[in-house]
Amino acid sequence: MRPRWTLMAWLPILVLGLAACGREPAEKAPPPGAVTEAEHAGHEPGMSMPGKEGAPSHERAGHAPGAAHGARAMNRMPPDAVMVALEKQQLIGVRFGEVAVRELTQVIRTVGKVDYDERKVAHVHTKVGGWIEEIFVNFTGQLVEKGQPLFSLYSPDLVSTQEEYLLALKAKRYIQEAPYKEISDTADALLHATRRRLLLWDITEAQIRELERTGRPRKTLTIHSPIRGYVTHKQALEGKYVNPGEPLYTIADLSTVWIYADIYEYELPFVKPGQRAVVTLSYYPGETFTGKVSYVYPYLEPGTRTVKARLEFPNPGWKLKPEMYANVEIRVPMGKKLAIPEEAVLDTGIRQVAFVDLGNGHFQPRELRLGPKVGEYYVVLEGVRAGERVVTSANFLIDSESKLKSATGMVGHQH
Repeated sequence: MRPRWTLMAWLPILVLGLAACGREPAEKAPPPGAVTEAEHAGHEPGMSMPGKEGAPSHERAGHAPGAAHGARAMNRMPPDAVMVALEKQQLIGVRFGEVAVRELTQVIRTVGKVDYDERKVAHVHTKVGGWIEEIFVNFTGQLVEKGQPLFSLYSPDLVSTQEEYLLALKAKRYIQEAPYKEISDTADALLHATRRRLLLWDITEAQIRELERTGRPRKTLTIHSPIRGYVTHKQALEGKYVNPGEPLYTIADLSTVWIYADIYEYELPFVKPGQRAVVTLSYYPGETFTGKVSYVYPYLEPGTRTVKARLEFPNPGWKLKPEMYANVEIRVPMGKKLAIPEEAVLDTGIRQVAFVDLGNGHFQPRELRLGPKVGEYYVVLEGVRAGERVVTSANFLIDSESKLKSATGMVGHQH
């Protein structure tokens, strides 16, 4: 049995040994002249190491790793591009639209007034003087049928011409078998001349046949309506003496009507005869009438600086009445066109400009060459391409930023 003091003497030595086993081995010092791994990663042998010792080169230069990429992107931007931070875009309310090829339809909206179809208005008068004996259509607005009696006229000239015709007819029958051809030809000529005079005075063939059948001249001549329509003017009165050519009735056929619409000067290139037109009236809510453009007048109205377009509409049921006001819509298909939103165009008075989104908050002003305005879009001839994004709201603020940048650049260049 060993002595107890021997174990107590070895105990501190064992504790120190166990502590030494838990430590990591010390780093070995590099041999003289060797290059460290950090130095090898940042520099080639023989290059100086400016800045803080042991720090990477980009940290010593004061740049983040993405700064070089951002600088290269900046170098690729056009010189006239303007930078607006995202926070500022949100503050001023920047919105975007797209330049695209669209199916465009020009819609021309205007007002018009219903009028008579001039081709279907008849004026009734006589070709011989006389007195009105009896009136058969005696108030304005009355609907008359074609061939309906209007009034009867007593004319001494008409009575004498009928008597001459009857005498010529008897003479022809008496001498038609005469041996002398000259006498027969003279009778025929007199008969034809008298008949022609009756026809020129609007005596019908039926009335002449009735005169031949009865052999007695009629005291009065009955005047009939030449068309079916409404009486719009009446000047015939019983007992009135009328001169040849004096208007007595005006009758209008309302089966078709005309509507005169006002077209502004800038809309004239779109309006052509034959185009479809749609009309609505406040008198018939929810109902539409369809017609067409029949004529565009070749002069302007001096007071309104507009051109009259004549629209032709069928009028079943006579719902469209002359002097009514109507809302007119003419739709003109334009086909597929490259178009830019109207809000994206900034008109300076001299040129039209749009701001194209280049990404990363950069915008480039583009001068445009535009075609006509069609609805909410302009047709683009030059300046932007399909698929590009353009600013549609707050573009005047971006324009101010662009002008400020340009002015600052000029001052800096002069300095």
